[in-house]
Amino acid sequence: MASVSVQASFQLSNGEVIDMKTTMTEGTETELLTSTSYAVSAVSLGTFAEGKRLATILQAPSAPNMTSYAYIDRRGEILCVLPVAVAGVQWQPCPMPFNFTLQAGDTLRVMSSTAASRLFSWSCITRANVHSIFTGTPSGSGNTDLVHLKSGQGLGASLTNQSIASQWAISVDGSKIDSAGGLYVLNDRGLPQGACCATNPTNEQPKANSMGLSPIGLNFVARVTTNA
Repeated sequence: MASVSVQASFQLSNGEVIDMKTTMTEGTETELLTSTSYAVSAVSLGTFAEGKRLATILQAPSAPNMTSYAYIDRRGEILCVLPVAVAGVQWQPCPMPFNFTLQAGDTLRVMSSTAASRLFSWSCITRANVHSIFTGTPSGSGNTDLVHLKSGQGLGASLTNQSIASQWAISVDGSKIDSAGGLYVLNDRGLPQGACCATNPTNEQPKANSMGLSPIGLNFVARVTTNA
């Protein structure tokens, strides 16, 4: 796996801009720290801007080959999922998914992947403002049920009685995907209840969408079906 430079930039509610840049090994989730170009030392996001609010994502977390997911971690849990991009493929800044005050200890975590990685990630936000990332790696023709990034549990066990309000998915598989161009949310009878198409960040900037949403029951599954 190659070592690559990963970058991001945010504007705070007071107008200040935070530049972030860290060298990461592809295929390993890593913390993105502040850039030493504009800060005395490379530190965590929460340490640098404790007590402040992120207002705008000027540059979504971006790696040169593939960025699979990103989020802000608070005490080992996903506080806020973030859109991602591939360096040089971005059309416009993004609003933050929700407003919150940064605390010391908050970290920005990014998964930089190889261009060929088939890692599928689904970032979703419920109406109760619970942020989650579900991942899986298809390896051929068949079904891949996504699991929660932190707990390893499936969709139903993770978000029972919640309803999806916003979502986006990341994959390079393109025409290899047979499940609505992304994933299906299957109910407890195995029938499609919701869906989310996947974006390949090497071709276009992923954006959150509010289509194909679904309430989640105990035995619901987030499934990706591939033909190769």
